[in-house]
Amino acid sequence: MAGKRTESIKQGVDPAKAYSLPEAIKLVKERAKAKFDETIEVAMNLGVDPKHADQMVRGVCNLPNGSGRTVRVGVFARGAKAEEAKAAGADVVGAEDLFEIVNGGKIDFDRCIATPDMMPLVGRLGKVLGPRGMMPNPKVGTVTMDITNAVKASKGGSVEFRVEKAGIVQAGVGKASFGEEQLVQNIMAFVDAVNKAKPAGAKGTYINRVSVSSTMGPGVKVDTATLSAPKA
Repeated sequence: MAGKRTESIKQGVDPAKAYSLPEAIKLVKERAKAKFDETIEVAMNLGVDPKHADQMVRGVCNLPNGSGRTVRVGVFARGAKAEEAKAAGADVVGAEDLFEIVNGGKIDFDRCIATPDMMPLVGRLGKVLGPRGMMPNPKVGTVTMDITNAVKASKGGSVEFRVEKAGIVQAGVGKASFGEEQLVQNIMAFVDAVNKAKPAGAKGTYINRVSVSSTMGPGVKVDTATLSAPKA
């Protein structure tokens, strides 16, 4: 049964063709037939080798229409900043007490934010948070004194990205229930953020291939020429 379903959702998608971004999103949305609201994902194959420090690509993108997922935010802060985090809607807030919980392997959040003074403590959680890609980092705005905006951005649909070993950057950029134009806007914002994060060591073509897919659906190639915003 699963095989038949897979074959049916692949029909109408030419694996050799690169579609314009609006066409690709239309095809992906039409094939998102699962019983849950599938995540729409974008994968970008970049012309970089992340083994070299000057070719590392990482950053954060604030999706204009949100990500559609509920993000639980944990904040390491003390005193007034801890109260600010709670007021901004953080799900878990603490200092040494939160350190002990996380160090014990219990992580009740998806995004971790810290004030700069907490980093000597949080840094000791590298073995726990690092492999999950959750270590706070000033480059992506998760080590900051502006706790209110950091929490609201995380809750509102900011997505972090980091290039993987094979030179691929990927992220969830919305849900199948989103309108086509909302998804186009989100993907354009994500591509723009990845472009702005282009490292000094990148040579030749930076964005080689791009595809979009839903959680259970086939990947659809996107014509990279349709991903640059028109010049004003």
